[in-house]
Amino acid sequence: MPLSKQDLQHFKSLLLQRREETTAEVRTLEDASRDQEIQGTTGDRSTYSMHMADHGTDAMEREKSMLLAQREVDYVDDIDEALQRIEDGTYGVCRVTGKDIPKARLEAVPITSLSVEGKMKEKEKAE
Repeated sequence: MPLSKQDLQHFKSLLLQRREETTAEVRTLEDASRDQEIQGTTGDRSTYSMHMADHGTDAMEREKSMLLAQREVDYVDDIDEALQRIEDGTYGVCRVTGKDIPKARLEAVPITSLSVEGKMKEKEKAE
């Protein structure tokens, strides 16, 4: 059974809320990464020099923050695609099978464009 207008509005609100939360998280991660980089370039203000291993740890932490930020940016892109599917009238329809995606799956993974059956078919095709 296709999603009702009320269902679509519910999922749109859910997606917009997640988009807002994720965008704020990306800003926080990017700010933290910039702060770490600035701190790393200005160095420690104490009279002791920083050990090379500490420099490596700082670089690794900056890289981890940037990777997390990129993952979140990718998630925002997925949310935007789901919002576009709502506008196009294709949200809740599996792009592999053409069948309706159950509401329970959309609640769990609102960005999905695949039913469980479609996901399994794609997985089999990839193997």
